[in-house]
Amino acid sequence: MSDRTFRSASPAYAVGRWAEAVAAARSAAESGDAADRAREKVRSWEEVLSGMASGRLAIGSRVPVADTPSWVTLEVAHGGFATGRYLAEEPLSEDEAGRLAVLPEGVPGDSDRGRLNRWYLGDAGQAELLKALRDGHYRVDVPEEAALAVAAVLLDEGFPEQALDLVAELQPMMHRLRFTPRFEPVARPSGTAVRLVPVAEVVGSLRAARVPPQLAAMRATLGVWNPLYDRLVALWCNTVDGELPSLDDDGEVRGGWPCRRWPGDWADQRTRWLADYELACEEHRATGRHAHPKGNFARLRAALQACPDGSDALSARDVGWIRRALANTVTRHGLVGSELREDVRAQQAVAATVPTYAALAGVLAARLERYPGGGGLPSLDPIAVDVSEEDDRTDAVPVGTPFPAHLLEKASRALEAPVDELVRRGVITSGDVLARVLPQLTSRLIAARFDDPVLAGLYEQLYTAFRRRRGLLLLNLEHQVRFDELPWARALGLCRTPRRDSSRPGYLALQQATMLALTSFPQALLPNPLIRELSALAGQAGVRMPLVEEVAADIFMGTFTTKWRDAAAVASRTMSGTTYAAYYDLPAESRWTRSRRSVLRWGKATADDFAELCAERAAEAGRSGSYVARNGAVLEQSQILTTHNLAVLIDHLALSDRLREHAPELVARTFSWVVRRLAQRTDDYHSALIQVKNAAYAWRQGIFLLSFCDPTAQLSRVQRLSDEVHAKGLHARFGPAVDGLAHVLDGGRFAEGGTVPHGHGRRFLGWAAGQHWYFARDS
Repeated sequence: MSDRTFRSASPAYAVGRWAEAVAAARSAAESGDAADRAREKVRSWEEVLSGMASGRLAIGSRVPVADTPSWVTLEVAHGGFATGRYLAEEPLSEDEAGRLAVLPEGVPGDSDRGRLNRWYLGDAGQAELLKALRDGHYRVDVPEEAALAVAAVLLDEGFPEQALDLVAELQPMMHRLRFTPRFEPVARPSGTAVRLVPVAEVVGSLRAARVPPQLAAMRATLGVWNPLYDRLVALWCNTVDGELPSLDDDGEVRGGWPCRRWPGDWADQRTRWLADYELACEEHRATGRHAHPKGNFARLRAALQACPDGSDALSARDVGWIRRALANTVTRHGLVGSELREDVRAQQAVAATVPTYAALAGVLAARLERYPGGGGLPSLDPIAVDVSEEDDRTDAVPVGTPFPAHLLEKASRALEAPVDELVRRGVITSGDVLARVLPQLTSRLIAARFDDPVLAGLYEQLYTAFRRRRGLLLLNLEHQVRFDELPWARALGLCRTPRRDSSRPGYLALQQATMLALTSFPQALLPNPLIRELSALAGQAGVRMPLVEEVAADIFMGTFTTKWRDAAAVASRTMSGTTYAAYYDLPAESRWTRSRRSVLRWGKATADDFAELCAERAAEAGRSGSYVARNGAVLEQSQILTTHNLAVLIDHLALSDRLREHAPELVARTFSWVVRRLAQRTDDYHSALIQVKNAAYAWRQGIFLLSFCDPTAQLSRVQRLSDEVHAKGLHARFGPAVDGLAHVLDGGRFAEGGTVPHGHGRRFLGWAAGQHWYFARDS
């Protein structure tokens, strides 16, 4: 492994790389519509930078913050960088402050948080915790919030020694972290339904909706400034003696002159207009022509302010400008009160009074607030009906107004329903999102090992909260913190019912989750969070599977643990004789079984034979280019050789027959996705590289699925693919990939370098150490 491979994880490199991102993000935070969200990102990134620069944060370590146990839940910014902030370290809530105010004298602690935590270790505090657990009136958002509840359970279940050991381990953080759950007025439901986010999160998102500045300006123009302008024009028209001014074909002003007559109520109307104008300025900002200092509105208003008692204060030039302004507006828009002008103003008034999305979001948020904030929505029907008299609304939202689809889609993120229904509704949109909800099912399956429903409920909430932890960027083959490394999770395991078998439900859930991911998002790699959750389900089901993660090219350490070789052996065995094996030249299974050479690195057994073959095969991508590109080519070969978990899952879960039923349709969807992705125009070279990489990964998924189709269906799908490529104008660039696949289906093989002998076909890979042949077609 060269020194260059480590550079991406070194503090100096990271600080420079992140400083540019922070500067760009800070600029976006000052001007973007989502300014609050952007500023929060900037804040977290600046903490990362300062921590790396000072040495307080050890990037690449599973314990990145000095003097911090591995079990502490850290705030992790994009890319896996810890900011150094503890998620369980927060100010006392209003309820906690109230509790602290009535604590008896003598409760020890060197901080308010410490005193409160220690009070819950006493008899009264333990009784309150146990009552909340038994009633179900609590929730756990961060894993630490279950710690003292577990201590109370251990004492109640007759494990005093283990409870004392747990408290001793928590002691160093007692003054900083919240170790108690959040008390709720109603019990949290449990069942087969899951939700993406709690109601409170959706409410917060809806409450944050704002009217875009451009829309607010347009509504003010139509509803405030235009009516004011018409009244202003009418005031001056009433002073004209004779025919109202207008413009002739040559642009010359014709008609009478203003300031020649003064109706008796003119002064009162002038006063009312100026008062209304001042009020409008307090509530709205004039824009466009109403704000232009030389516009008709500004000239007529200035003249109005200058003549409280007639036109004595106005010069002949001023009167001429009033006449010109009146001629302009009368010619362009018609007389004030005319049918033409009234029709236009009526249409504008309707447009100005249409409820904004922000106003409707407020009404929808008020409806959602009737539900427990920490829970979900049992149904969308009660909240999807049109606005009614019972709603908490403003006059800007009339009764009978329907909610736009995108607001109801936001609300559906809190809908509690079976996973497949959420996928069908479009709430779960990717494998990453699927991974966010699966812990809710996994936790219930694992919690079934507890006979006591109180303990099962606590374990379920603790597990789900743990799965929300974001993964760290890790080096040296280190693994993420595991659930049983939490001292209170490990201790709670003492209360499990011995020999309770829940493997069958776990196995069925694992099959369902796998097929759901493959059939819902066939073009996408299984993301690491989903792989971790599938691994947890496999453990629950008693199935040993070598599931492998996706590794970032810029932190690749040059080797793999032995599970990659085990996964490759499964792929070689199960895919032997298939289109996938022929297309990617998979080695025979004996390549992995006859020689199992392992070396110990960083305390882990690594498979050098697997790493060597990946590096050898990566030569097809070229030998020039950056170290990241060369690493990427090696990692792509590791995914090819293992099918990135697809073969392992299909084989170990006996899903071949199910997959064959869906394969033709999934292949069509995947290949169509590849064509659409490549057809997206981008002028940025880096974005184009990512575009090709993602297309190649989806292409590999498609070829795996194609292997489960019969020969007739395979030829049909490739012909359809060829037609789509021609229709999108991609044949010059992507035609070689289609020709290469057709060559393999016809019984051929690729030559060295991934080319078709005596033809133009090519094997399509995502990484290239040098120029990719896909872009060479532009040269």
